[in-house]
Amino acid sequence: MHDHHGHHAPSFTGKINLSFGLAVFANLSFTVVEAVLAVEADSMGLLADAGHNLSDVLGLILAWIASYLVTKKAGARFSYGYRRTTILAALANAMILLFTSLYIAIGALEKLSSITSVHTEIVIYVAAIGIVVNGGTALLFMKQSHHDLNIKGAFLHLAFDALVSAGVVVAGIVMLYSDAYWIDPVVALTIVSVILYLTWRMLRDALSLILDAVPPNIDPEAVAQFLANITGVTAVHDLHIWAMSTQETCLTAHLVMPEQPLWSQPNGYQAVSAALAQQFSIHHVTLQVEQGDDCQTQDCSLGENDGI
Repeated sequence: MHDHHGHHAPSFTGKINLSFGLAVFANLSFTVVEAVLAVEADSMGLLADAGHNLSDVLGLILAWIASYLVTKKAGARFSYGYRRTTILAALANAMILLFTSLYIAIGALEKLSSITSVHTEIVIYVAAIGIVVNGGTALLFMKQSHHDLNIKGAFLHLAFDALVSAGVVVAGIVMLYSDAYWIDPVVALTIVSVILYLTWRMLRDALSLILDAVPPNIDPEAVAQFLANITGVTAVHDLHIWAMSTQETCLTAHLVMPEQPLWSQPNGYQAVSAALAQQFSIHHVTLQVEQGDDCQTQDCSLGENDGI
């Protein structure tokens, strides 16, 4: 007999929906303008920034779709609903960033091997606008990015573009006063290095969640110790913690309680579930209580085996 307590379904709020809409519109509009002016300015750094912005728009759309799908109700075939689409979106965002970084690096190396002049005034003004557009839209996702890897992917995309734009502005100012046009591709390569370092961490986290690893924000030893300290528990085994989505975490475990099982304690199941949610942000909990060794090898009758 199983009773799931503390179910926590994410909500596709109007606020996050508006954030995605504004971010996609603002970045897509700016990308088109930036690409046209980059060609006119003959700036690899500015064109690379436009390409990176375009990848961000695609990433934002993926994250937006995933944030909507995660709220779709579960069915007979998809019993967990579509929550894992948020993990897939985070993985896709990381891959897009990696391929975009490769594109920027190749273009920068080509430009470095054949230095040409750049219309620095256009570069400075357009990149400065990019800082405002990307930085402003990144702020829309800052708060939610601490709790959702999918939203974190969108936030990092926009923050990276603001960083790219800042680097291009600095390069433009230096070139304006020194005519050292080799700085343009060098700055692009430097920014690529930073992007690759930060993107690798997001890619690693997304791959871990795909493989049902314990989410990085949860200490499995601390959870095991918490369960072991429950009154009446003499042993904990078959403990599993995994991510249902970038927002929700599941837990299953067997608790050996030979003398004082949870069902005999006031609000036993509810108290444990609430504590796991509060202390570890684990909202989907299934516990099998065993009263002796026999329960570990065969089904126990009602009253000796229960769960949440």
